Amino acid sequence: MKDLVEFIGKSLADNPEQVRVEANDKGYETVYTLYVAPDDMGRLIGKGGRIAKAIRTVVKASAIKSGVQVHVEIDEAN
Repeated sequence: MKDLVEFIGKSLADNPEQVRVEANDKGYETVYTLYVAPDDMGRLIGKGGRIAKAIRTVVKASAIKSGVQVHVEIDEAN
């Protein structure tokens, strides 16, 4: 799942070398935080959050097939 989030992030970002993903287990759910360059934040969130919602939908659909629950967050890389 982490590879899927990273692949999507790198595919959409102008600075794919700055994309990284961290996974944190929070009880019954795994939270994937997608870190991107500040310049790519708007690109990955999209107008009205449409692209971010699409990313979450794809990842959740894949997670359902695997039988796990996930959540995707997008944040700026430091």
